[in-house]
Amino acid sequence: MAITRISTFAFSGIDPISVEIQVQISRGLPAFTIVGLADKAVTESRERVKAALISMGIALPPKRILINLSPADIIKEGTHYDLPIALGLLVALDIIPEGMLLNYAAVGELSLDGKISAVNNVISATIGAVSQGKGLICPAIQGSEALLGGDIDIIAAPDLLSIIQHFLGKQILTPPKMLQSPKTSHDYDLFDIKGMESAKRALEIAASGGHSMLMIGPPGSGKSMLATRLPSILPDLTAQQSLEVTRIYSAAGLLNGSVPIRQPPFRNPHHSASQVSLTGGGIKVKPGEISLAHHGILFLDEFPEFTRNSLEALRQPLENGKISIARAMNHITFPAKFQLIAAMNPCRCGYMGDTERECHRVPRCGEEYTRKISGPLLDRIDIVTYIEPIPPRDIVSIPNGEKSVKVAKRVKKAREKQFERQKNLNCELNNNQISLSASVAEIVEKASMQLRLSARGITRLLRVALTIADLSEKDEIDISSITEALSYRQRNLL
Repeated sequence: MAITRISTFAFSGIDPISVEIQVQISRGLPAFTIVGLADKAVTESRERVKAALISMGIALPPKRILINLSPADIIKEGTHYDLPIALGLLVALDIIPEGMLLNYAAVGELSLDGKISAVNNVISATIGAVSQGKGLICPAIQGSEALLGGDIDIIAAPDLLSIIQHFLGKQILTPPKMLQSPKTSHDYDLFDIKGMESAKRALEIAASGGHSMLMIGPPGSGKSMLATRLPSILPDLTAQQSLEVTRIYSAAGLLNGSVPIRQPPFRNPHHSASQVSLTGGGIKVKPGEISLAHHGILFLDEFPEFTRNSLEALRQPLENGKISIARAMNHITFPAKFQLIAAMNPCRCGYMGDTERECHRVPRCGEEYTRKISGPLLDRIDIVTYIEPIPPRDIVSIPNGEKSVKVAKRVKKAREKQFERQKNLNCELNNNQISLSASVAEIVEKASMQLRLSARGITRLLRVALTIADLSEKDEIDISSITEALSYRQRNLL
């Protein structure tokens, strides 16, 4: 009663956990049992595997078949266990020679006809295989995706039969090739926006330092238009950032075409989105919008219309750059280093301040509307800017703005200066990393007392001021930089 062993992985968020599939065929009443804390999708693999083997003319012997998923104290979820279970049986039945699969891990879902379907987390599986010094067997459609996790031996097979023929030397499978991302292109350009120079300036500062930003203005003033053009002035992701973002999308099953994600993601959930859809979780834990916006932008339009719990759940990841989801059996952590861009009306009717259009409840309606956003959350927003609509008579006469390509060069230059100085963006700095002259320190002290800024608020003020100095190609924060940064800390909100 020899035991066959095949390597695969469970996943905690995007982190791979080594799992060994142990297959034992012994005498006894015919049975096919899977043990090892398997969920329903894993236990159902029994029927998929049996059907896939039958489709190739392979009948399981009338014996007791026991599949153990070790370690047995970790919950096993997903359909990617189908392929390693089937491979373990093929070795146990002496169809694939014993020892040929010792240097491979496997993931993949089986169809009833033996074809191998795509699964989530293939990139993380590759990273797990690299750590073990093994190759990876995966679905053919995901061979290029698997290569993103490391340069190892990848066997990308369309079906079970091709794997058998490959290891028997009858038909060697062609190694997959890395796919290249399409050239960067953007649908929207800052050139389309007329006027709104102060708002565009704030957007450039936010892009340069990775700062969170809140735009307040009446309906139709251009808040959403500005936000959708922010990606056009951001530089492409670095190789490490691209791998992190691509892994998250692979875990969520949202990776299209098995190509790496090179552009900062832009996520724009509707205000009816639940807390779980924003932060991640669910019965089968998946990354939420804040993780899908990792190293990119999370745009929340109609900011106060999101539920209070959903907004309050953003507080921790805005500080820590990650989200921890607690479960009875374990804790799952997803990366969530995102740039929050929010937009809201000044009040529920949207026209507070416009004497011709505002409702009769002004200013109470504005106070009630703003109160939906808690002080601790507002304190985590670096830049608050008011956007005034352009009068209709001026829309035609005002010339178009600066092109995104030109602004993007300034943003890239400012970011390069930050990485050269401190190896990260200004939005991640603390007070100890920012030096001030005596005159600037005096202004900060007076302003913090007048505006009643918290310690966090002062830190965020200094971060923005340093970004403004970087854009002006100054070596340190001067009076003009701190003065402009103070204009983005609004007394009535912060």
